[in-house]
Amino acid sequence: MPVITVKMAKGRTIKTKREFVKAVTDSAVKILDVKSEWVTVLFEEFERENWATDGLLHIDKFGKGCGKKNK
Repeated sequence: MPVITVKMAKGRTIKTKREFVKAVTDSAVKILDVKSEWVTVLFEEFERENWATDGLLHIDKFGKGCGKKNK
């Protein structure tokens, strides 16, 4: 029973999460040879003020749109 944890900054839409979960589940079923009902995907979302890289908070280093291609 695969449990897949995704850690990311907050801000993605429910539509985006649904698309992601479908794609990840489909891939796990195919590659790991398991039933889709055995695949669990967990999202851990973080505020950018609670995430830092290279000694800087992401809210300071990248601003609000960090992590999205079109921002």
